[in-house]
Amino acid sequence: MRLDRKLAVAAVVLMALSPTTSASMASDLKTRQQPAPACSPGTTVATDDGPVCGVAGPEVTSWQGIRYAASPAGNLRWKPPRRPVPWTEPFAATTEGEQCPQPAGAGPGSENEDCLNLTVRVPAKVGPGPLAVMVQLHGGGFLLWKPQDASRLVTAGNVISVEVNYRLGIFGFLAHEAFGAHAGNYGLQDQQAALRWVQRNIARFGGDPHNVTIYGASAGGSSVCAHTASPASAGLFQRGISESGEYNSLLGVNTVWQAQDCNAKLPTEQQAQRAGARFAAALGCGTAPDAGACLRGLPAAALLKQADHGRNPDNGTIAPIVNGTTLPMSPREAFATGHVNDVALIHGVARDETQLPSASTPADYDRLVREQYGEHAPAVRRTYPLKRFPAPAPFLAFRTIVADSNSVCPSMLNNERLARHIPVYAYQLDATDVPPQFFLDPTKPNGAYHIAEWLLLLPGGVKLNPNLQVLSDQLVAQWTGFARTGDPTVDGTPRWDPYTEGNPVVMSLNAAGDSQLTTEISRQHHCAELWHSLAR
Repeated sequence: MRLDRKLAVAAVVLMALSPTTSASMASDLKTRQQPAPACSPGTTVATDDGPVCGVAGPEVTSWQGIRYAASPAGNLRWKPPRRPVPWTEPFAATTEGEQCPQPAGAGPGSENEDCLNLTVRVPAKVGPGPLAVMVQLHGGGFLLWKPQDASRLVTAGNVISVEVNYRLGIFGFLAHEAFGAHAGNYGLQDQQAALRWVQRNIARFGGDPHNVTIYGASAGGSSVCAHTASPASAGLFQRGISESGEYNSLLGVNTVWQAQDCNAKLPTEQQAQRAGARFAAALGCGTAPDAGACLRGLPAAALLKQADHGRNPDNGTIAPIVNGTTLPMSPREAFATGHVNDVALIHGVARDETQLPSASTPADYDRLVREQYGEHAPAVRRTYPLKRFPAPAPFLAFRTIVADSNSVCPSMLNNERLARHIPVYAYQLDATDVPPQFFLDPTKPNGAYHIAEWLLLLPGGVKLNPNLQVLSDQLVAQWTGFARTGDPTVDGTPRWDPYTEGNPVVMSLNAAGDSQLTTEISRQHHCAELWHSLAR
């Protein structure tokens, strides 16, 4: 396997979000092959598309794989989501819904386009309602994966969880002139269709359609940013939690994802259409009388193979674009100009996030700094001299540079932009002993790594030490408290004030009850000194 392909696969795996993903692949496939279990008595709910029934557990009642839109296959491929055909007999929502088409490699992959489904989880012992609703938008670089079971939030926070599958990669984001004006962004439109389903139906499950929080990590965090900026999302949610939504390469060198994060300059519709034309030509549809029909007639496997990781000129677009409707502008521009929805946000990153190759030697350090930062490399080396870092100095120095330039300072910049217009509760995850996930080298000092806070929020069976268990419980309390009331300051957690121009406080999230507000992050990470001038 070539080095660039290894890096791509490693980065893809990095977005998995589930610490138990690799261990559960075989069991996931086996589960899909089994007949659906019977519904529990008394679980039938009449949605506006048709009745569904689920499984009543001792702590959570769940309805899995509910169709919220028609299958986007055939003639509906690369079209906005449509309502499903209504049904009259109860649908047994007792098994996990299909994940959307995606390449194999970091997981089993999928070619099943009939994947627009969601899961609803409700506390078994529902108190006075209606309950706040938390809608999970999963990560995976807009290319991979599926949502994770959020029962822990349901039971500990007394909220309703909705977990959404949406179109990914080439199926979710390809633009081509044959698709008409404002093409692309179908994956974001699927997320909006799921939110409209919540508006129409969640009250029937005991939820409050006027108290909806969307949340996600990595590409899920980027999705939260996109909906904060999308006019089509206005009124569909009241709050958002963007975790690790700033992660792309600052200067576009050595990238592992198409531009997609909360601070990225997204491709224009014209740029995306040119990429779509090259994609169609590579598949033999470039000279077809009807390129759209030609593309829609191709098997999913051929499309996935040609799209690959999305970084080659003929891979097409596999992530959000500025298409004029779903996104009239990049989120960063919307944040800066105040074109945002009337919502409140929790927004932050982990301190040591990286999405680039690591340095092992001083020569690696010099080469990678030069490649990534070009004419700014001398200033970067002066700001981060190797002699100021302990062994392994090259690894730590470049890890710190990448985290500061690609995640921490862009996140701080977006805090500043957003706080001028809406309430923002800013954070930085500083806990450094979160168990390493399988995409990390456990022999390296990875620090507070990308999406580490997600593992703390939903450990998925991973054993946490007592110090981290305190932080894990704190995150669950703050995230669900924010969902219920719009304020993350709840009993058992530290006071968390909003980030403002006059009081630019950031919650440093740390283990053992040591979380605290600080105004030092921008200075510590050289944001004003160096990175803000490059990230604007």
